Amino acid sequence: MKYSDCPTVTVSIDVDASAAKVWGLVSDIGLSARFSTEASGAEWIDGADGPALDARFVGSSAHEAIGEWSTTCIVTGYEDEGVFEWSVIGRDGDVSSIWRYTIVDHGDGSVRLDYWFQMGPGRGGLNYAIERMPDKEERIVARRLDEHRSNMERMVSGVKQLAESGGSDS
Repeated sequence: MKYSDCPTVTVSIDVDASAAKVWGLVSDIGLSARFSTEASGAEWIDGADGPALDARFVGSSAHEAIGEWSTTCIVTGYEDEGVFEWSVIGRDGDVSSIWRYTIVDHGDGSVRLDYWFQMGPGRGGLNYAIERMPDKEERIVARRLDEHRSNMERMVSGVKQLAESGGSDS
């Protein structure tokens, strides 16, 4: 698979908790730092103090092969207790990736949590590696998708554990 194909990853988990409880966790932009091996923090900017359409935040990350970096993100999908989506602004000022949580209420006090990621369509940091080794693009993309999948699985498992135990993100 090539970067230009805009590959995606989706992970899902059932959570024995209300949509409101799960929403409170996934809409906390700082929570991923608790479970991800890569995300190290996030903070709202431009006067935003929580998720809303067009609200912006800066996320910080680190990776042993890449180093540390920050990205500016904009909330591009928002439905209270249902959808929290953000787009990452890439190296050329366009969207380098899209991330989305979707909460589906089962109506019995439990929900399904879907966490979705799309690479591209705009250029991101991964493009530096692809440009240096174009013959290895498919392997580079596959490895990065696997890394994202692992972190996404850790995140939804962490949300499940917190929501079902009554815990918080602090």
